Amino acid sequence: MRILLIEDDTVLGAAVRDQVAGSGQSVDWFTRLDAAGDAMASTAYDLVLLDLMLPDGRGIGFLKNLRNRGDATPVIILTALDQVSDRIEGLNAGADDYLVKPFDLAELSARIGSVARRYTGNPNPIISHGALDVDLAAHSIRRDGKPVQLTAREWALFEAFLSRPGQLLSKAQLEEKLYAFDCEIESNTIEVHVSRLRKKLGAQVIQTERGMGYRLGAP
Repeated sequence: MRILLIEDDTVLGAAVRDQVAGSGQSVDWFTRLDAAGDAMASTAYDLVLLDLMLPDGRGIGFLKNLRNRGDATPVIILTALDQVSDRIEGLNAGADDYLVKPFDLAELSARIGSVARRYTGNPNPIISHGALDVDLAAHSIRRDGKPVQLTAREWALFEAFLSRPGQLLSKAQLEEKLYAFDCEIESNTIEVHVSRLRKKLGAQVIQTERGMGYRLGAP
């Protein structure tokens, strides 16, 4: 997933960014709502982690604007506001989850996974695809019962296919999943990673539609 983090506390923001990136997700981090809004206008995010008290405004207003314009991107609120009334306001504004600071980073990862699975229509973290058994929560894969190790970038791409079974994904859409890994996106980056995934997971796991993109192969 590509995640947008909106948090002005630099210590907490760095910790959340590192936790999320370490679990194989890509993260764009902004400390202001205006910059985050500009990012959402040009980038398709899979999930937003939103603080409520930012230097240039309240996150609740940002969230309400998202929902009012029909943007259904999942949002998890991260805030020090711990009153029941604050939780109710956040959830009524359209948040998918509400986590009060200070929180355990492992719990945050679990909440992210839970929300993401609900949006893809598969609340079960364990899925099977042909010879593959995939644990979405643990980011682990077994092929014919044997563990397979993926890099963070490989996982990010494979997860994109798993979350959109049968859907054609363009090269540009897949490149979006890698931009936040601080790596240079060369013209053949996607081809290289797809080739590596096929070697590790099976030659038919990803199908190429020439000139159009890639899709998850049939189980």
